Amino acid sequence: MQANTTMPPAKKLLDQVREKIRYKHYSLSTEKTYISWIKHYIVFHGKHHPAGMGATEVERFLTYLANERHVSSSTQNQALSAILFLYRDVLALELSWLDGFERSKKPKRLPVVLTQSEVQALLNEAATAPEPVGLIIRLLYGTGMRLMEAVRLRVKDVELTRREIIVRDGKGGKDRVTMLPDRLAEDMHHQLVKRREWHELDLQLGKADVWLPDALAVKYPNAPREWGWQYVFAARKYSIDPRSQAERRHHIDEKQVQRYVKKSAQAAGIYKPTSPHTLRHSFATHILQAGYDICTVQKLLGHSDVSTTMIYTHVLNKSSKAVVSPWIICKQTGWLNAYSLFQTCRK
Repeated sequence: MQANTTMPPAKKLLDQVREKIRYKHYSLSTEKTYISWIKHYIVFHGKHHPAGMGATEVERFLTYLANERHVSSSTQNQALSAILFLYRDVLALELSWLDGFERSKKPKRLPVVLTQSEVQALLNEAATAPEPVGLIIRLLYGTGMRLMEAVRLRVKDVELTRREIIVRDGKGGKDRVTMLPDRLAEDMHHQLVKRREWHELDLQLGKADVWLPDALAVKYPNAPREWGWQYVFAARKYSIDPRSQAERRHHIDEKQVQRYVKKSAQAAGIYKPTSPHTLRHSFATHILQAGYDICTVQKLLGHSDVSTTMIYTHVLNKSSKAVVSPWIICKQTGWLNAYSLFQTCRK
């Protein structure tokens, strides 16, 4: 009997990209972003296969993004990362031109920081937001967490007794510990009580499973249903996991928090561009103002390099506050005396 030598059909390119991304345990948001940019790159060049294109096509696409789409440098670098991932990790092409691309330089801009009175006004307006959105907004300022770190928070990582929150798998895959403010401990306790009621209902319905990272569900089969692994801020409705197709309760949609932060800032009369990340910047700046050292702030924020944290010292700008404006000197001494003083200083 002749053996069946029929080869399985070759996978489509974008399916290969998805497979490689999941093999490397990249997040779902990274998967969606990379797929979108790779598809855009291919369509831009008339749907030619990327293996038949090279440095010229990549440079032409990046130039189009900058000159015609007017994207920011960070967005352009994001597109380049997706294209390089395609060539290096999916197509496994070792081409000399891959190492020749320089990423566009990101402008060095100071972060937007709210004053303490502005933060208080924003939080007062956010008190009208439905829970747990309001609690998440308060946590962002009270702990310095990033938005996704807050919405992905698990029950086991909240230490009410020690007033601590353990941030797992933060930016760069790092864990860290931050504080849980006393003023938010009771709110967090109420949230956990309510969340436990939802979990008991989910167990009865057979929908208590939660997504676990790094194949932990395979190593610990019962873990997805355990209370400690549940999301603190879970969504009200069940949803279908786009990867496993399992129906379960995911964490709350981060877009809800983004909308209410913006809405609260507008209602508070804050004219600065305000997002959830603005509260993290404000947290860092205000604890520096309170006299805490830069290394403490670095640990709380989870920065690998203290130079990243140093940007908040520029926001404080204490040196410029010690300088007296020449306008004040002229007003106090008169223009003639001010000019004489200026000449003396030059000597």
